[in-house]
Amino acid sequence: MSVENTLNMSYEDAYDKMENILNKLERGNISLDESLKLYEEGINLYKYCAKILEEAELKVIKFNEIQEEVEL
Repeated sequence: MSVENTLNMSYEDAYDKMENILNKLERGNISLDESLKLYEEGINLYKYCAKILEEAELKVIKFNEIQEEVEL
């Protein structure tokens, strides 16, 4: 899966796919080449999920700042 393909995924879909990859890797019954491909895909999904969480955190921080200004 390329980075471009992850851009259209929801956080939940990307996280589920990442969990599925982890399960496949943990079972260990796949070739080295397939393991490397899955590992790379998992890393890309992890980065994608981390980015979404960071953006959500920034929105919450901004919202809280605005709310504090309104309450003053």
